[in-house]
Amino acid sequence: MKRAVITTGGKQYLVTEGETIEVELLKQDGKTATFVPLLVIDGDKTTVGAPEVAAMKVTAEIIAPEVLGDKVTSIRYKAKKRVHTVRGHRQRRTQLKITKIV
Repeated sequence: MKRAVITTGGKQYLVTEGETIEVELLKQDGKTATFVPLLVIDGDKTTVGAPEVAAMKVTAEIIAPEVLGDKVTSIRYKAKKRVHTVRGHRQRRTQLKITKIV
């Protein structure tokens, strides 16, 4: 089973073929996205890139181009000052299904 470490949106993800992940919003047209892996694990063989493994490629299918993440609330409160503010935010994300690591 092949595994790879890819980077997108300033974060790194350890992925396998057939896995579904949510990443930061990708501004791409079409139904597929490709990534160059930083590290590839194929059984006992491990290939580490400097900084990327140039001969390898990870292909993913875009399942949902825009999905809302979990809601994050922030509260500003000052005791005895009548200051009370509640803000909410939901980050937009892209849902991917990893199809091939070649």
